[in-house]
Amino acid sequence: MGRHTAGGTSGSGTVGESPLWLRGGYRLLFACGALWAALVVVLWVGAFADRWTMPTAMAPLAWHQHEMLFGYLGAIIGGFVSAAMPNWTGRPTVTGWRVAAVVGLWLAARLAILFSATVPPLLGAALDSLYLLILLAYAAREIFASGNHNKPILLILFLFAAASAVDHAAMMGALADPMLGMRLGFALILLLIALIGGRITPAFTRNWLVRQGAAEGLPTMPNHFDMVVIGSTALALAAWVVGPESPIAAGLLIAAGALQVVRLARWAGLKALGDPIVFVLHLSYAWLPVGLILLGGAMLSPFLPVSSAVHALGAGAMGAMTLAVMTRATRGHTGRPLKADRATIFIYILAHSGALLRVIAPLLPFDYLAVIALAGALWAAAFLLFLIAYVPMAVRRAPAV
Repeated sequence: MGRHTAGGTSGSGTVGESPLWLRGGYRLLFACGALWAALVVVLWVGAFADRWTMPTAMAPLAWHQHEMLFGYLGAIIGGFVSAAMPNWTGRPTVTGWRVAAVVGLWLAARLAILFSATVPPLLGAALDSLYLLILLAYAAREIFASGNHNKPILLILFLFAAASAVDHAAMMGALADPMLGMRLGFALILLLIALIGGRITPAFTRNWLVRQGAAEGLPTMPNHFDMVVIGSTALALAAWVVGPESPIAAGLLIAAGALQVVRLARWAGLKALGDPIVFVLHLSYAWLPVGLILLGGAMLSPFLPVSSAVHALGAGAMGAMTLAVMTRATRGHTGRPLKADRATIFIYILAHSGALLRVIAPLLPFDYLAVIALAGALWAAAFLLFLIAYVPMAVRRAPAV
């Protein structure tokens, strides 16, 4: 199968050779990632409540952490790269058997890791790493072939693949620090949100406000201040990866979070309240500074649970931001209006409600297990609703206007 362009032909074939659902990896990867996010939460909560035993060689919590970070987010990053790369580079979209093969590889890795109590753990690690390395190779080829300036993304993708391999090695007992790979992968995703989220949020907000006729009070576009904020965030996260109990790292995280608050305030988010598909980018990004400050505070004070900070960054910043991007990208790339319908708004409400409840769960005077089960149900429901509302968009043509 070939690759298609807007004009209809490229390489060895035509658009008609590939079914619609194989024209761009994002169509399947977003769907698979969303389904996996919901399943991982359900399986983890059940294991935590001793309702069933997981068939993985990993400890249930380690499996949950790995699969949310490198499994779910690995799929979403792959979908985002497949959707964004043609726009960044002007090169054609990958279609056909190449898409099916990569999605199949991702799925094989998930199953091998899930059933690693019977399947050799090294097989899951190899499949996991291969998927991420193929994603890196694709992005590198497209960026270098076009001379595109997004080369820093390649470094993040390389380090993310390395972090996954380190996490597998740690779970096989090869490392003294069992959480090193997780912290590195976690930090890289947060840095990716700061880079990409910090680019698209003010840009999409500005575009929407201009279309509404606004001429003043527009978002401040990326400048030297943003580079300082990104640099301080990268430094703080690197310090945390190396020294997760260091008071210096804690101070750097709090300072980076404060700078991110200032950065977010420059994007005129409240003016975008009238368009949920734009405003949700601001709301989702807000979890990043909140989580950084909470993480730094939890490292300094025993009264702030580390789990709350981690879930503000994970369920909040990562989960909500990916849903914001997935809904917008699916609509934009399939020719649908960039408007949040009722289902989309419910997706956002469920994701943010689930994240908030999970963050405050340790502080509530209720049964902890019941609260995190409810939080997980809300968060998983957001992804299930995404499947119901958005998979049909990905596999069917947009209705004629």
